Amino acid sequence: MFRKVVRQSKFRHVFGQPVKNDQCYEDIRVSRVTWDSTFCAVNPKFLAVIVEASGGGAFLVLPLSKTGRIDKAYPTVCGHTGPVLDIDWCPHNDEVIASGSEDCTVMVWQIPENGLVSPLTEPVVVLEGHTKRVGIVTWHPTARNVLLSAGCDNMVLIWNVGTAEELYRLDSLHPDLIYNVSWNRNGSLFCTACKDKSVRVIDPRRGTLVAEREKAHEGARPMRAIFLADGKVFTTGFSRMSERQLALWDPENFREPMALQELDSSNGALLPFYDPDTNVVYVCGKGDSSIRYFEITDEPPYIHFLNTFTSKEPQRGMGSMPKRGLEVSKCEIARFYKLHERKCEPIVMTVPRKSDLFQDDLYPDTAGPEAALEAEEWVSGRDASPILISLREAYVPSKQRDLKVSRRNVLSDSRPAVAPGAPRPGPSMPAASTNIAGLSGSLAGAGEAGKLEEVMQELQALRALVQEQGERIGRLEEQLSRMENGDA
Repeated sequence: MFRKVVRQSKFRHVFGQPVKNDQCYEDIRVSRVTWDSTFCAVNPKFLAVIVEASGGGAFLVLPLSKTGRIDKAYPTVCGHTGPVLDIDWCPHNDEVIASGSEDCTVMVWQIPENGLVSPLTEPVVVLEGHTKRVGIVTWHPTARNVLLSAGCDNMVLIWNVGTAEELYRLDSLHPDLIYNVSWNRNGSLFCTACKDKSVRVIDPRRGTLVAEREKAHEGARPMRAIFLADGKVFTTGFSRMSERQLALWDPENFREPMALQELDSSNGALLPFYDPDTNVVYVCGKGDSSIRYFEITDEPPYIHFLNTFTSKEPQRGMGSMPKRGLEVSKCEIARFYKLHERKCEPIVMTVPRKSDLFQDDLYPDTAGPEAALEAEEWVSGRDASPILISLREAYVPSKQRDLKVSRRNVLSDSRPAVAPGAPRPGPSMPAASTNIAGLSGSLAGAGEAGKLEEVMQELQALRALVQEQGERIGRLEEQLSRMENGDA
């Protein structure tokens, strides 16, 4: 007799919910340009959307709080002379955004702290090096001011934005159009999906091909490839029969996929969004009205389907909020910004929990806004993982520094020196958010050091209670599973 085994996962019951109408961004004329970009980028301060513009290219930058109907006269970022194809917020400065355009340039913009009050036409820096339109821009995950761009000239360029100089030009690795580029966790490598159906892993500083898989997906329609936190590569594409597929690869053995799943026969390109903290991949098809999500694990079949969020309207594009911009008190593990034809609708992904306490298991320390390296350190061969922050105290954005471009040296406004043992100024310091240390520091600062022992004991008791309840839930789920299988 076969027994149905229910796989234990805390993300099995994740559900998506669109926000109410008054929290949407209405009357946005989303770009109609034919390019498989997300058209949307979001961070804890701003939402950016590529919009229709006459006589050039533009994108809208809205403070997150500016919901409701957006006036047609609302100022845009409009310095490009051709349509904007891709935008990406700097992970180390929430007021800096890069854009790539059909006018063959990459521009980097400094957004005023409270948003735009007049059209922004002057970028901080213009990066010229591509000979055809620039369809991809993506920032280095850990090195300050390092930006990658890829164009329809089949070239990948890597820039130091702080000095406006080209660091690396990779012009012989791709024989055809590059569909997407994804950095690995520490930014030592990146992977690309190309129109020649190959997935490549590239070392940008050496300019060499580390691994290549030809015909990762055999269909002719666009593919995507992204790096996962453990160095595996997750791809989406099409089979020879035009069925949409997901696959997981080990770059050290690219011959066969670790897992391959077929989804359906729709024809929209699948855009993957990955959360390295939870190992959940959210897959959104352009033109679809659903978001599917999967958990990636170390045991076969590796890719585990969790659930589908379905709505009525098809999506024109999608943006994903970084983890530090989520509401941890509501057990929100992801938030997407879905583009319709005339509006942007936030969709909240939540894990149902009864407790109001901070959920350690849902929110491990996540990448913070502090760069781990300067551009020159990365160029010299150093690598560093992202500097992590705890979300226990809920992330508080720091005062952003203006991006200054110096033609000779890296961004002059470098990190302030801190005396050993002295606390870093401002709420941005990663140390300020380590769990107990942050708690004891705030109590001592408030002159309540005497209560520390009491709070610690209460915290310990609560943790024990949460663990006990977690074990009890596990036992009950197991019992329920046996009853459902008639094996009680």
